Amino acid sequence: MHSFSEQCLDMARSMLGHNLDSISPDGTIVPVAGEHPRQDEPGHVAFALGEFYRATGETTLKGHDIIDLVARCVTAQVFTDPPAENGLAYAALGLLCFGPSKERNPVWERLVEETRQRLDKMLLHRSDYDNHWQAFNVAKAVCRFSFGLSKKDETSRLIERMVDRVNQTSSTGFFDDAAKGIGGNFNLYGVMSFVFIRSALQLHSNPGVRERKLPTLRTYAEKYIRMMPDLVRTDGLGWAYGRAAGAYGQMHCISLILQGLRDGWIADDLKPRYFDILRRLFYFFYQTYLDQEQGFLVVRDDERTAYTTHTTRMANFDGARYLCQWARLGKVVHIPEGQPRLEAPRTSGRFIIYDKSNRKEQGLFVYRDADTGLHIQLPLVSSGGAAVADSLPFPHCPGVFDWPNNHYLPVMVPELTFGEHVTVPAFYGQRCVTGLGLRNSFYFRYEQPELIDVQEEFVRGLGNVKVQWTFTGSKVSCEFAYTVKQQVTLDNFRYVLCLGAPHSRYRLGNSPVLGPLGQRCSVHKNDFQATWQETEVVNSDPTYRTNYGRIHYLQVLRRDHPLVMRPGNIYRLAVDFDPDITMVEA
Repeated sequence: MHSFSEQCLDMARSMLGHNLDSISPDGTIVPVAGEHPRQDEPGHVAFALGEFYRATGETTLKGHDIIDLVARCVTAQVFTDPPAENGLAYAALGLLCFGPSKERNPVWERLVEETRQRLDKMLLHRSDYDNHWQAFNVAKAVCRFSFGLSKKDETSRLIERMVDRVNQTSSTGFFDDAAKGIGGNFNLYGVMSFVFIRSALQLHSNPGVRERKLPTLRTYAEKYIRMMPDLVRTDGLGWAYGRAAGAYGQMHCISLILQGLRDGWIADDLKPRYFDILRRLFYFFYQTYLDQEQGFLVVRDDERTAYTTHTTRMANFDGARYLCQWARLGKVVHIPEGQPRLEAPRTSGRFIIYDKSNRKEQGLFVYRDADTGLHIQLPLVSSGGAAVADSLPFPHCPGVFDWPNNHYLPVMVPELTFGEHVTVPAFYGQRCVTGLGLRNSFYFRYEQPELIDVQEEFVRGLGNVKVQWTFTGSKVSCEFAYTVKQQVTLDNFRYVLCLGAPHSRYRLGNSPVLGPLGQRCSVHKNDFQATWQETEVVNSDPTYRTNYGRIHYLQVLRRDHPLVMRPGNIYRLAVDFDPDITMVEA
């Protein structure tokens, strides 16, 4: 009996069954009400149905011919205008799921000659990327060679090119999803890239290529695997910061761990620990995003939202694809039933260095308080050239310290406006230091020699800021110390707190949330002479939703009239939090 695998397949059947009717006769995908379709959705659907076929061997589902549906989706993806390379990569892997030989591939046989020729031409088109789109080039190369559309296999060269760029942009080997701005856009797409490439290699017609490139992948994917014990919260919340978190923050992490277990990248003595992490990640995904009565994923509703470009259809087909993969991998790694015996979690603090150079230092500070369940992720990373609250350097802890998804707001960090320059102490640091302080506290410090604006451009010659976060039990303290290099007028100052709540329906009983006393914020030093504004009620505004629930109130500390800042003076803002943490009632 493989209860985990069987449960995954049951969920996949249900999710696919609820969404197959959205595949139109021409292979395009009909969106749910209020959403717009994506150009790469047919490819996602083809890959999901291909993985279902690999996991079950079945060619029909709920009266639908899977071979015909995949052929339609591949055709729609091939003729998408303008072309979507990401969708083409998904469609290519979907084709390979039915066999690496054109002569014995049932989907290829259903494609008309015009579609085959266009697919051949598009797969031969060569492009180059510095970000996670390079993973799609690897998938295209796998399909090109495996299908015999090219005699030269470029898979190895493309993987080496990608990891070379990883080494160029990260001193410690983490994936920089290159975009505009200062650089160092370290986010969930690093995990996604390695998971996707590993899935592509598994479908390669030449197993020798896979065996040769696995050690290369392991070098980098292992770094993310080693993060998981510190990253995953007691209730199973996984990757919680940056764009595309939420349901994908669970799915990508689960896939990475299962692939690591399958490939032997996790030592035997650590397996019980990772099995426990896997169980918690899956349970959080199951309870938080799955409508258990209807059997489909809910990533966006009246209380919460998802990454702007992630549609409900795409999330459901991606979820089904991952569930089918988990079902196969679960049988290979022999996931034990029940909960393993583990040591009780301990209070800890750790700074994971993503990049350290003379120009900038970036990373992720992770803190856990064993007594109260406070577990924060504090990222100091680029936001990709346009600031959003998801990537700002404050304690990300859904239920306790919340933030609006896909929206910029200076949550728990001061925003200083000098003329046209809106600055926040985010995106990069120098001289990052972490360690133990008084009374068993943990601290994280960094400074910015030059202030930086929300477009991630330096404001040269203006001033600098030193930042310190201190964590003592469930208490959180922060201090921001600004100095200017010449007399300058501060036009506006803003500091925002968000008070939210978990979803009223999709939630766990052991998730930490705020009690009736709230965050218990107190300002100890306020050299900007800002004042608290009237509390803004935003629970009916769709802008202020998270991946996990709704934000109800905004508390804004503001100074909206000029302040002349003079060199030689230090302007401090020091704020303490003692959140009233309780557990949500399931």
